[in-house]
Amino acid sequence: MWLVAAVDQPTPFNDREANHRPFRVGELLRHALGEVFLRGDLRDPGLEGAHITISEVRLTPDLRVATVYVSVFGEFDPKALLEGLRRATPYLKARVGKTVRLRHVPRLFFKVDPSVAESDHIADILHRPKVRKDLAVQPAYEDESFN
Repeated sequence: MWLVAAVDQPTPFNDREANHRPFRVGELLRHALGEVFLRGDLRDPGLEGAHITISEVRLTPDLRVATVYVSVFGEFDPKALLEGLRRATPYLKARVGKTVRLRHVPRLFFKVDPSVAESDHIADILHRPKVRKDLAVQPAYEDESFN
């Protein structure tokens, strides 16, 4: 019983390292993929003219699978974007493998980042006339004597 208790308690260094490594590797992958997109190395017709931004890369704890969250600016169909990225995945994985030194290059899966659409929706709400009117009203608790 004593042996099981000792095994269950990770050392502080190993626990910290295990928690941060997927994040650090995700950042390396994000930068490597960003360089590929920035240089315009992709020749897929479905991605022509797309200005792709990588907002986040999340890895599984074993670093074998990476989910890449992307957003695209302008009028671009998200389904066409994901299909083009899916076709370009072998090329992207090879480019990342040359840039980032890992024992195994993770499998790449792409998803559209919903935060961009959400922020656009919030901006639309804030620009509505009724909301702008409410935002322009000063709160009643403000007193001129404090200025």
